[in-house]
Amino acid sequence: MDFALSDEQRMFQQMFADFATREIAPRAEEMDHAEELPPELLRKAAEQGFLGATLPEEVFGAALDYVSYVLLMEALARQSLSFAVALATHISLVAMSILEHGSQAQREEWLPPMADGEVIGAFALTEPDAGSDAAALQTRVRLDGQEAILNGVKTWVTNGESAGLFLVFAQGAEGMEAFLVPRDTPGLTVGYREPTLGLRSVSFNTLYLEGCRLPLAQRLGEPGSGWTIAQRAGDRMAIALAAAGLGLAAESLNVAAQFASERVQFGVPIAQKQAIQNYIAEAAIEVEALRALLYRTAWLAEQGGDYSFDASAVKVFAARVARNVTNRMVQVMGGYGYMEDYPMARKYRDARMLGIIGGPTELHRVRVARHIFAERDLAIVP
Repeated sequence: MDFALSDEQRMFQQMFADFATREIAPRAEEMDHAEELPPELLRKAAEQGFLGATLPEEVFGAALDYVSYVLLMEALARQSLSFAVALATHISLVAMSILEHGSQAQREEWLPPMADGEVIGAFALTEPDAGSDAAALQTRVRLDGQEAILNGVKTWVTNGESAGLFLVFAQGAEGMEAFLVPRDTPGLTVGYREPTLGLRSVSFNTLYLEGCRLPLAQRLGEPGSGWTIAQRAGDRMAIALAAAGLGLAAESLNVAAQFASERVQFGVPIAQKQAIQNYIAEAAIEVEALRALLYRTAWLAEQGGDYSFDASAVKVFAARVARNVTNRMVQVMGGYGYMEDYPMARKYRDARMLGIIGGPTELHRVRVARHIFAERDLAIVP
């Protein structure tokens, strides 16, 4: 199996890195402290085709293969995990769900404006009493002729403040349903924004649906297909988040290694101290192990078929590597690593969220175990 990048993928990789270094890096700390993603930065990303990265050309997407998409998420997260997570939510959770499950009319209506950045997508699955246990959703949908009426409360709605379109899940007569709900739909209210330790540039909001009435034509997929839609979206998001974790860890290693080369103690650069070398070496080993697992998983996703086991496995590993590496690199930089004036503090805070967002590590471990024990005819439940 050849994991060498093609010439086109290397060209994309350089283009992504150039954009992240030129446009995101100078504003990363500002975005973190202001707790917002500048609209003009999103517009620039859209002009580069990033907001429609994996969408086909007929809806003005960039038609990137899955490995190239992983390279994009990796490059963006090197400079801002928040920016990468916001785009991954827009692309992997919402736009790709419409592409995969939407009607021709839905694809034509929503995918072009999503690709060019006119409409940002938000994902609304989690509720106050239904997080990992999606089957416990309390949001309900009732049909009234050719209209659907939604009632319920959603929490941790990623991109809630900037979104023009919400992918909302609700329980219906035939099981879980998914609906495309525009921001201006009567009965929909974007509420409280959660203050967070990390990922401060991403908005996580509470969403209120009170007699939210919309045409039944805005149901995504077949009746009762919401669970399948959510699962497929979760697999795509797991890979995107793993790529973001790789970018975060790799850049943290880079920052700390440069610091260790320049910081002098006891008359020599601290990079000459074995304790520092051990931290750097262990981080480098984990980063490269994650890269190999991630690129293989992206290749599998590109082939089609079921890659849910691989997506969960790489998501678990990426969250672990990001936490381990940023923790060690803070230690390498000492007090400077703990100062908000340096990027390592932000990276350290951001890394912690990778074990929670996109399904917590514990849930993905259950999915991995379920796959292993299914071969032994043993059902595993959370």
